[in-house]
Amino acid sequence: MKPRDVQVLPIAPETTVLRSRTWERLKFEIEYALQKGTTANSFIIQGDKTALFDPPGESFTDSFISALQNRIDPKTLDYVILGHVNPNRGATLKVLLDLAPQITLVCSNPAAISLRKILEGQNPQIHVIKKDDSLDLGQGHQLQFILTPSPRWSDQMCTYDPKTEILYTDKLFGAHVCGQQIFDEGWQVYNDDRRYYFDCLMAPHATQVSAALAKLTEHPARLYATGHGPLVRYGLQELTQSYENWVEQQKKQENSVTLLYASAYGNTATIAQAIARGITKAGVAVQSINCEQADPDEITTAVEQSAGFIMGSPTLGGHAPTQVQTALGLVLSTAAKSKLAGVFGSFGWSGEAIDILEQKIRDAGYKFGFDPIRVKFKPTDQTLKYCEEAGTDFAQKIKRQQKSRKPRSSVTESQSARTEQAVGRIVGSLSVVTTKKGELSNAMLASWVSQASFSPPGLTVAVAKERAIEGLLYNNDQFVLNILKEGKQLRKHFMKNFAPGEDRFEGLDVEEAENGCPILKGALAYLECRVSKRMECGDHWLVYAVADSGNVFDPDGVTAVHHRKTGVYY
Repeated sequence: MKPRDVQVLPIAPETTVLRSRTWERLKFEIEYALQKGTTANSFIIQGDKTALFDPPGESFTDSFISALQNRIDPKTLDYVILGHVNPNRGATLKVLLDLAPQITLVCSNPAAISLRKILEGQNPQIHVIKKDDSLDLGQGHQLQFILTPSPRWSDQMCTYDPKTEILYTDKLFGAHVCGQQIFDEGWQVYNDDRRYYFDCLMAPHATQVSAALAKLTEHPARLYATGHGPLVRYGLQELTQSYENWVEQQKKQENSVTLLYASAYGNTATIAQAIARGITKAGVAVQSINCEQADPDEITTAVEQSAGFIMGSPTLGGHAPTQVQTALGLVLSTAAKSKLAGVFGSFGWSGEAIDILEQKIRDAGYKFGFDPIRVKFKPTDQTLKYCEEAGTDFAQKIKRQQKSRKPRSSVTESQSARTEQAVGRIVGSLSVVTTKKGELSNAMLASWVSQASFSPPGLTVAVAKERAIEGLLYNNDQFVLNILKEGKQLRKHFMKNFAPGEDRFEGLDVEEAENGCPILKGALAYLECRVSKRMECGDHWLVYAVADSGNVFDPDGVTAVHHRKTGVYY
């Protein structure tokens, strides 16, 4: 494993990037699930005054401070500009302020409130940005600030430098991937990483992201100086257009869920993020609301317009925070009893807040879309995957509810129906795709499988977007394709609906392949595969994979096939 380091390079007049890099996954966050490492990008502008943008979190504190001191004397720093604030970043800020107490911290008002708690005892100088504020660093660097809050980052702020036409975008337009490239040459190779980052972090806040994009169009940029991943230069227009398209996809969803939460230490927010990811995967929009920042009208309107609601809370002193209790009162007085409900939360010792929310919602007569999720301390990979699957189940139940309420069409033999019947006559072999990555393993029954190439030996598998296994089938991920023979034992086992977190392999004869994924001993044959490409196809992802090795268990067996009468379901 490569050590963590810091890349330092001039990128524009008087402007330098310091990229703190790691090829490891830093912490348990759902957007790190692709496990490609990440960069924490910081920037320096040296005009008549000097400004540092977004020093990294404590994972990089030592290496970053060393690289900074090799570049400039910290005592010459005038400003530290913060796109957002969290306790992790506070560790580096404390070291900086010890070295250079003259620094003025520049941030939004919510960030200033957080900073005073995080840096208690140091009493730093803080300049709070208001709408349309600017800051003159000299030599033409007249910085303009754009407030772009969201439920996850209520303090988020972007910064624009008209001289260099660089837009410092903080969380927007990033990707968690580490490499040698500072800019996005050959930007198409980052498409999957950027889309996954958007789906995990931005999709649940589509309304706020849309508002942010509208503000940013007023500041024409040649470069996006992102908080994570390669800087966006070559694919800037395409990525901006993609963000607009992805936001519109979320806003056009037929159904939506209101996700209300507060988070004391970030753990409850991480759980909310995982649940939201599962919901959006299933084609249902999420309206995420941070109860600590929202006004009553926003909560009431969102709940009225949604098909379900989910509430999350930390436990503080044996209770839910006041803002969550207030939101609960609004929900119970607003939401129709037909709406589906959910409860989750994190805690250090007891978790009473989760019990209180569950009891009050249950007593009010609401049905739950999943069992209350209780997480002690920081969620693990397995916990986050469970939360994602719970979110997907919740969304599917809502879609079934909405479908059952729609009147049936009187048209019995339309062209559409004939087309669906014809599509259903396409026959596919029955297989089981099995995966394992770290502590996570999964499996799904697949009938949309086809050979795609002779050399290298390749195949395609269509995977529905809401399938739990989808997140384990990105480029370079490995899996085993277990080709089934005629008979119903394995087929029946994998046809059932598994509960979130349920062991897909319980009771089966399984061995480990060379690539680490499960092989089903009862299969006809198997192929060890490596994902090469993905293509978005409507409500499915088409995964192209290369077969590295394989074997046949039963040379005389006959491949099981799946006959359908319609092309609208499996």
